[in-house]
Amino acid sequence: MVKKKRPREHIIADLSVNHVERYVFLCGYSIERVEYDYGFDLIIFTYDINNEIENGQIYLQLKASDSLRTLANQEIITFTIARSDLELWLFEPMPCILILYDAQLNVAYWLYLQAYFENLLGFDLSKVGETVTVRLPKTNILNEDAIKKFAKYRDDILKQLKGVIRHNG
Repeated sequence: MVKKKRPREHIIADLSVNHVERYVFLCGYSIERVEYDYGFDLIIFTYDINNEIENGQIYLQLKASDSLRTLANQEIITFTIARSDLELWLFEPMPCILILYDAQLNVAYWLYLQAYFENLLGFDLSKVGETVTVRLPKTNILNEDAIKKFAKYRDDILKQLKGVIRHNG
């Protein structure tokens, strides 16, 4: 009798979640795992100096691999994403962060998706094919400082929204 086997992809996916969660917890924040993944795997909730929850969330999409693709200089990681994911991420007001986990090196890299595409000269979502390749600098290492930076990105968005939103019931 042959028993079911746990594939390597599931192991490294769990390792990637564990890797991210640790840094979030070290910052004093909490994280929710998204049960049905339609573009987000984790959502970060932050707290102020009085441990009171703050408004706004940070959305994370994780990808894990045993071998990330790099450009010839080895300083840039390339990753292909689907247009359907972009349509979700780029219209989300709160920060969407792509995290690529290298299971062999036990290190993760991140990319602030909305900012990346806003700064990409000539980018037009309506002219994109089925996939787009992004470039992540290897200097964007996921750690506590990165998690705190994500919270600042969220704060910057909330400042822009102040006084603009109207909830008309």
